[in-house]
Amino acid sequence: MAKTMQPQELIDSAVVDPAGNKLGKVGNVYLADATHQPEWITVKTGLFGTKESFVPLSGAHTDKDGVHVRVDKDAVSDAPRIDADGHLSPEESAQLYQHYGLPMPRTSPDGRMGDRTGDRTQGRDPAMGGTGKGMAGQRKAGMADAGQGMAGRDKAAAGRGKSEKDDRTMTRSEERLNVGTEQVETGHVRLRKYVVTEEQQVTVPVRHEEVRIEREPIKDGRAGGEIGEAEQDVVLHAEKPVVRKETVPVERVRLRTETVTDEQTVSGKVRKEQFEVTDDEGKHRK
Repeated sequence: MAKTMQPQELIDSAVVDPAGNKLGKVGNVYLADATHQPEWITVKTGLFGTKESFVPLSGAHTDKDGVHVRVDKDAVSDAPRIDADGHLSPEESAQLYQHYGLPMPRTSPDGRMGDRTGDRTQGRDPAMGGTGKGMAGQRKAGMADAGQGMAGRDKAAAGRGKSEKDDRTMTRSEERLNVGTEQVETGHVRLRKYVVTEEQQVTVPVRHEEVRIEREPIKDGRAGGEIGEAEQDVVLHAEKPVVRKETVPVERVRLRTETVTDEQTVSGKVRKEQFEVTDDEGKHRK
């Protein structure tokens, strides 16, 4: 790393992988027992930032947009799930180094750090019964957010060996639900028209002609008329119903949407830290 990273400066910073993907924000910083320098960070991931994954700071550097690490997003997502409870056990530390394919540091007699190859050469590989302590002693350097820089500085100072007469401080954190809304598609509404046939009956007045015989007596009739047969045609007329159809608009239908506000209750599990003090007699106080 180009410069020494300060734990209080890392808390709540964005974490970026080599491809420029944002992995999340720094939740906690873990210091190496031997060097008291930041060695691991936890990255808050998940929908509400409820998950924390351990990310190595080996080869990392800080920039304006956050902390740039050398591991990619997939490696962080597949990292072993280890509780960020303030200290890494030797097994947890070895599991993380193995996952990221990093050499596991060892502590040399003069307090300096060496890689796995150097330890094996000097015969101090723990797997062979040696005396190497390893980096399992990483401890949490910060649990507060960026606005609590004083608490982070107190923790870093405690890691460098404060006097027992000094005050010991610890910051308690808890998770909170941040609930928002997003617009999703819930269905489709289609408007169409179709044709149906129905029977209609309409009463229409019609007229027709009928023959009526009218007789009128002839008072001054003269003799000499002829008797014979005669015939005369009369044309009769009648009205018939005539049906014609025409199309006329009768109704207009319009589709429109309106927003209705309902209330829904969501729930989720959140974690919070509690304080507990244990004295030499084994008594617990919260």
